[in-house]
Amino acid sequence: MSAFRRATAWLIDFALVVTLASLLAVLTFNRISALVTDVPELAARGGFDLLTSRGDVLDASAGLGTSLWDRSVGYVQQAFGLLVVAAFLYQWACLALAGRTAGKALTGLKVMPRTPRRAALRAAVTTATDIAVYAVACVLLVEGEIVLSVLMWLVAVALFLLNALPVLGGRRRSLADRVAGTTVASVELSRFAATRRVSTS
Repeated sequence: MSAFRRATAWLIDFALVVTLASLLAVLTFNRISALVTDVPELAARGGFDLLTSRGDVLDASAGLGTSLWDRSVGYVQQAFGLLVVAAFLYQWACLALAGRTAGKALTGLKVMPRTPRRAALRAAVTTATDIAVYAVACVLLVEGEIVLSVLMWLVAVALFLLNALPVLGGRRRSLADRVAGTTVASVELSRFAATRRVSTS
């Protein structure tokens, strides 16, 4: 099994995640646009704040702006949270049910052994190293926590490399494989080995 096949499988799976992220981005943009253009509850609140502001119009408008900003940031947080959960469920369900993701199936690879617990552990590590930590960094950036965001980006890159680089080694076991106690094998080789065992027994 070559590192090229592992990389190709990862690219296919990551493309699916990027597709979902793009759809969530469009949905979030539309939610924020609707919030700005059609917000009767916020408009009513802004009007009430204006009437009770005793002439402090700037303070009243700042309150409305803060409400819009908080809800917009909330929508972004929801989108990233949904992306992380969906990526984990995709990895876990595919590994638990079939022992392979779409990318691994298309490249003739399979994760062994296949158990729900190992699948959950592997999915958790894969999701964390590929998506979750980056998502946290992005949310921190949106919230204005620039220093923390940069630190999380550095952590995300380090975790990604810790997970990916061992695949280039002799045993080709990623961090996710080591944590979950799994290996990735070629389907053709595993079938050949099984056939050989049956014929020699």
